[in-house]
Amino acid sequence: MNGVLIPHTPIAVDFWSLRRAGSARLFFLSHMHSDHTVGLSSTWARPLYCSPITAFLLHRHLQVSKRWIRALEVGESHVLPLDEIGRETMTVTLMDANHCPGSVMFLFEGYFGTILYTGDFRFTPAMLKEPALSVGKQIHTLYLDNTNCNPALDLPSQHEAAQQIVALIRKHPQHDVKIGLYSLGKESLLEQLALEFQTWVVLSPRRLELVQLLGLADVFTVEEKAGRIHAVNHTEICHSAMLRWNQTRPTIAILPTSRKIHSSHPNIHIVPYSDHSSYLELRAFVAALKPCQVLPIVSRQPCRDYFQDSLGPRLPVPLVPDSVQQYMSASSSKPSVLCLLERKLRRPRTQGVVFESPEEKADRFQADGDSKKAKNEDLSGNLEKQPSLHPLRTKKQLFPDRCSKQAVPFSESQKMVTVLTAPLGLSVHLRSPEEEFLPPETGEEIGGGPHLVPRGDNDGTAVSRNLCAWGGQDSPQSPSSKAVPLLAPEFSGLALKYLLTPLNFFQARFSSRGFDQQMEKYHKSLLKCRREHSLV
Repeated sequence: MNGVLIPHTPIAVDFWSLRRAGSARLFFLSHMHSDHTVGLSSTWARPLYCSPITAFLLHRHLQVSKRWIRALEVGESHVLPLDEIGRETMTVTLMDANHCPGSVMFLFEGYFGTILYTGDFRFTPAMLKEPALSVGKQIHTLYLDNTNCNPALDLPSQHEAAQQIVALIRKHPQHDVKIGLYSLGKESLLEQLALEFQTWVVLSPRRLELVQLLGLADVFTVEEKAGRIHAVNHTEICHSAMLRWNQTRPTIAILPTSRKIHSSHPNIHIVPYSDHSSYLELRAFVAALKPCQVLPIVSRQPCRDYFQDSLGPRLPVPLVPDSVQQYMSASSSKPSVLCLLERKLRRPRTQGVVFESPEEKADRFQADGDSKKAKNEDLSGNLEKQPSLHPLRTKKQLFPDRCSKQAVPFSESQKMVTVLTAPLGLSVHLRSPEEEFLPPETGEEIGGGPHLVPRGDNDGTAVSRNLCAWGGQDSPQSPSSKAVPLLAPEFSGLALKYLLTPLNFFQARFSSRGFDQQMEKYHKSLLKCRREHSLV
């Protein structure tokens, strides 16, 4: 596994073993190659930071939930919290690693100094012109891709290796060409070959989806016979496959890799085209940055002795702030306050709905403690007498001629929320985003009440006004109020009856049939009350 836990920080990069992650709380993924995703699966349940392309592939192919994926734009700097109170932060900048689609280098800056994690990368001089690196920053720790860090391994540049492949294909003008690749990477090489030889490149459906995402030239297809260049999995290229392919069409195979591979067939050609930096390129990169220390990403291949002449002075071990220490020592199995705050700040949440029963509302507005019958009489008597509680009304209606929507202030801050008034005083309250993480007790302490519904007079008039508003009248004195049935036939279905029944009316441990009976009993009593009122 090629991943690191950065000491004295809560940062882990390409490291997915929670059992061994210790105090790591911020997880970063450099790219989607399998040797950097060991332990990462659909069960992952921690915030994970990566590039947008990697985010797409991560959800698509490893089924990691979008809930945990945080896509960060490449070439931009992002500020992330390092504790749960926002006292300590760090800046992370993503830079293209020139390795495979979505691969990035991470530049971390914080109390720990400046740390550059290259991940797998192929160095180009343009990297030193990145804004994050071109201002002469002192890199304190460089985590370096040392895959090809071997003075004895002489690699050509990618351009030179691509020209070798072009020359090889030109020597076999009548042959089909099988290019052996990993599941991700070298898509730009395929595009170059397609344009050079004016032919379609045949891909698997999975890789075709990727190249379409990358916006490459329209030179790719899934039709087997459409072109002479075929991209296949590198494991498919073997002696038996070459015999089978050549029975149908003359075929050559090319493996673009810097690894030492034995060719099992005369027509299998290994070309040293690599997505990892060569030894000379690594030397140039380190000499330009002059980091204080170089640490290898591939731990089995020590390389620090090769760069001693290019290092800057060593710095002391950074002191970890108290708030960060507390964050790192907190249990990672519990939902983090940091995670909750981050999710709340990222985007507005979908508003929830709170139903308030007529009894609860009447109890709040009637301080004299009258009986339920007295409340109903007062409710009916006030239908045609009381002025509207909320003068602001919107023209858009939830149900035509059946309800109105009102904007009213709540709590002492006078922020506006939406309240849908319903039959029989059934109040439907849409929570504001600020209320989402507040428990009911907190709402009461700040003066908003359990549902943050404004308090009116104590005579139950607010309930009457809600009845009037749901009935569709323009004003409480509308003569059409008596003509509107309590529950119109078109809205008398079982589902709507459930919607209009207060939640606290149902008792626990009922069967579904029992709930239906309780609901019907509730609405029959309301109809009876309505008839009695019409006879008065």
